[in-house]
Amino acid sequence: MPTQEILILAMTKMLSGICTAGFSCDPTSATGLCWVRPTRPFDSVLLGDMTTTEGHLVQCCDVVELDLLEPRPDPPHVEDWVTDFIHRRPRLRRRLEGDKRAAFFAENLDQAPEEVLCLNTRSLCLVQPRDVWARFSLDPYSGKYQARMGFTLDCKSQNPRAQSPQGCSVTDLKWRALGREWLSEGANALELSLTDIRERLDAEALYLTLGLSRKYRGVYWPLVHAVHVVPDYNASIDLSYL
Repeated sequence: MPTQEILILAMTKMLSGICTAGFSCDPTSATGLCWVRPTRPFDSVLLGDMTTTEGHLVQCCDVVELDLLEPRPDPPHVEDWVTDFIHRRPRLRRRLEGDKRAAFFAENLDQAPEEVLCLNTRSLCLVQPRDVWARFSLDPYSGKYQARMGFTLDCKSQNPRAQSPQGCSVTDLKWRALGREWLSEGANALELSLTDIRERLDAEALYLTLGLSRKYRGVYWPLVHAVHVVPDYNASIDLSYL
């Protein structure tokens, strides 16, 4: 796969950097379009890798041109592509916005999310959950910040972690920034139902990019890589506090 336009649907915090993923223009059955997870040959992708020469940090729903060098699948992370971030930086081509953005999410939902969340045969999916709860917490002593989410999907098999009281970690840079803004109003913890989220954001619909972690303690943990709200919401990402 040569230079490709990728619709970015995840910009996430990782322990040693970030992770990003999106759709190429190539069609496929279960996911509609092919997922691509740009990676470096070694080590994690860094914020600078996904920053254009003009200083724009790539965001979800940006369409960017990337130099994909070769596939390097690492099951279940079969979407991994080694990418040249050094010689040619990401080039922002356009953004998916407004009615086109709303229609795109509704028309490109994953047809078999259980392959990701239960069977672990691949590692990325776009879904519209039937129900969701979200939690943000900030320990005032240690400074530890967490964003978590539980969800139920319209499919036969549910992931037990997503259904548990602890839920899944949310790694979405923008959603985490939004949670910090809400906590700055004075609370150390905030838990929201789907109704609460819709009311706060005046949301008509909510979609999730879900993924799997690298293996940790023998398990591929489910992660919420992105929270897509229609219409979109605003949040300022402070790169010092991801």
